This record gives sequence, structure tokens and C-alpha cells, in this order.
Amino acid sequence: MSTQLRRAVASSFLGSLIEYYDFLLYATASAVVFGKVFFADLDPALATVASFGTFTTGYLARPLGGLIFGHFGDRLGRKRMLVLTMTLMGISSFLIGLLPGYDQIGAVAPLGLVLLRVVQGIAVGGEWGGAVLMSAEHARSRRGLWAGFTNAGAPSGMVVSTLAMSGTAALTSEADFLAWGWRIPFLLSIVLLAIGLFVRSRVDETPVFLAARKEERRRIPLVAVLREHPRVLALSVGVGLAAFVVQATLTTFVLAYGVQHGHPRQEVLNALTLSSACAVAGILLWSALSDRIGRRPVVLAGVVLMAVFGFLLFPMVRSGSGLLLVLALVIGQGVIHPMMYGPLAALYSELFSTGNRYTGASLGYQLAGLGAGFAPLIFAELQRANGGGSTTPVSWTIAAFCVLSAVCVLALRETHRRDLTPDLDPAVPAPAHQEGSR
Repeated sequence: MSTQLRRAVASSFLGSLIEYYDFLLYATASAVVFGKVFFADLDPALATVASFGTFTTGYLARPLGGLIFGHFGDRLGRKRMLVLTMTLMGISSFLIGLLPGYDQIGAVAPLGLVLLRVVQGIAVGGEWGGAVLMSAEHARSRRGLWAGFTNAGAPSGMVVSTLAMSGTAALTSEADFLAWGWRIPFLLSIVLLAIGLFVRSRVDETPVFLAARKEERRRIPLVAVLREHPRVLALSVGVGLAAFVVQATLTTFVLAYGVQHGHPRQEVLNALTLSSACAVAGILLWSALSDRIGRRPVVLAGVVLMAVFGFLLFPMVRSGSGLLLVLALVIGQGVIHPMMYGPLAALYSELFSTGNRYTGASLGYQLAGLGAGFAPLIFAELQRANGGGSTTPVSWTIAAFCVLSAVCVLALRETHRRDLTPDLDPAVPAPAHQEGSR
């Protein structure tokens, strides 16, 4: 493992951890704080809905971030964009920690919160593609494993953000937590930003991009993706949809569902923290396996298992047993979901050519990510429609998304042996010595 590859992997993992620490910290705060601080003039139930609405805006902004930073990342370089995305995320999160509440500045407070959340979404939308490419384009072998560290940063960020918010709540009274305690984890973002920028400054631009930059390129990356790879782009969105729907199910919907069925909120948060820690190991394990047997077999096995497990998940949670709750989340988030999600980092980078790889990978991944933004809303509506009883419609919906992803996986060619240096058309099969088993 070369020094630059080691730095690139460390930078990608740490950057992803910091980005998702900030992004997911907002999710926790929107559930327990923001309704009371920024929407104090609304009915409590409506305030909660409004708070989660601001959470969803972050997901809506992510494809825009993928487009903006993908374009300039394909033109100017991966490293420059990653420094900018990390800076945007760190500053916006720090400013959320300083933002006065509704009682101080009235309607300006929720407007400021929405604006900063949009900036967060744009930043995280541009971060993922560049971070993956920094590792994938530096790697000469085991690309799935090294790129997988970027995806492992997401559950790592969830662990850190959950611990930060829970720890702050434990050290302060409820009144102090609502008054100022919740701001501390957001203010700490500026410290993480400084650490992340230091690590990122030590990484060189990828050799693949530098080699491609020597060739004259006049095409706009987005136009090139839409014109040359529309089928691949559409399939890449479909491949990731199930993973994001399941991610939202396990980290958001199950949290509310578990509390609704008698589990203490802290018990559910503890189970989620444990399963997130297991997910880090799971992502790296399945990503490494995809280097040996291919991306498609690992992802396909994951979506098939999840289609079945979706019918077992909710009975395990509503059983009332703390052990079954932990088991459900560990199996779901720590074992099966990483099979669907881990190999996607390398897979997306292998689907597009160097001149439009940042744009194509970011756009496919972030459009698929909309599934995580809307899945909890869809599931809540399904439950409301049937009187809040059976979760069978939710399980069938998860299964349907898994089937869609399975079809898209099968429609793509295997990519794990593709050389990222030549600008081969991903829609055309590579020679036998480059193309993996179908």
C-alpha cells in the first residue's frame, strides 16, 4: 500500500465520517430539539413534521451538490472539490450551532435553518463522489476495499453523532439541553473541519485524473453522461435505491416504530449505535469480498436477503424484547445492508469514464439517495392508510425496491476487473482479461 493510497483512503474515510457526522447529527436534532427551538409557534405535532421537513430538504439538495461538484471535479480535479465540500459542511454545521431560536428572531430562525440544511445537502452531495474517486483512482488493486472506506464513513459518522448528542443530553438537564446543550455537538464541527482539512491537504490529486487532464476535453461532463451513458446512469440509480430505502428504514423509521411499541428511546438509540458500529466492519468485509468474486454477486445476495428479512424485521422489533431489537438491527444494518451498500463505492466509480466519472457517479448515487429521504414519509403514510396497524405493506414496499435493484444489478455488466485508466465505454463489454464474470 503506497503512501499516497494510504493518505487517500484515510482522507476519504475521515472526510466521509465528518460529513455524515454533521448530516446525521441534524437528523437526531430534528427529532428531539428543532421542533421546540425553531418551530415554537406551531402545534407540537405539526412542529415535529416541520422539523422533519427541513431534514428532507437536505436529501433534495444532494443531487444538486453532485451535479455542481461533479462538473468542476471532472474539470478541475477531485482534491479541490473535496476541500470545498468539507469546508461548506463544517461551516454550515457550526452556524447551525450558533443560530438563534424562534423566540429570539422569529420566522428568520426556521428560514435560516432550512438554508443551512440546503448547504449541508449540497456539500454532502458533492463529497461522496470525490472521496470515492480519491481512493478508487489511487488504488492499483483491491479497489472495492479501499473505496469501501468512504462508505464505511457513513455509519461511523452516525456512531459519533449519536454518541455526541446522547452524551451532551446526559451531562445537562433537559432545560439546559434545549436552551444550549444541543448546540455543542454542532459547534464541535469546526474542530473536526480543521482535522479533516489537515489530512486532506496531504493527499495528491489522483494519477488517473492527471493523466486524463493532458488530453483536451471540450465536453460538458453532464452532457457527456446523459448523451453517452443514459442507460448506465439509469441502472446505477436503480441499483442503489433499495440500499437507501433500507438505510432510512433501519435508522429512522425503526427508531420511531420501536419507541411506538414500548421500547425506551435510549434503548433504541443504543441498539442503533451498536448496529452502526457493526455496519463499519460489514461494509469493509463485503467490499473486500467484491474484489474477489465481483460487485454483482455481493449486491445481488444482499437485496435478495433483505427482501426476505423485511418481513421479519418489524415482528422482531414489536416483540418487546430488547434482545430481539438489537438482533434485528444488527442483522439488518450490520450484516445484510452492507452487502447492498458496501460494494457501491467501487461499482459507481467503475461505471463511468475518467472525463465524466465524478459527475456520473455522484449523480447516480445521489439520485438513488432520494430513496432515503422519502422512504420514512412513504412508510408513515402506508401505516396511516391502514390505521397504523400492519407493517406488511411496508415490508412489501421494501421487497419491491429490492426486486428493482436486483433487476438493475443483473442488467449491468461486472466491473470489478475494469482498469480505470483507459476511457472505455462502460456500455461496451471490456476484453475478457479485464471483464469479470457475468
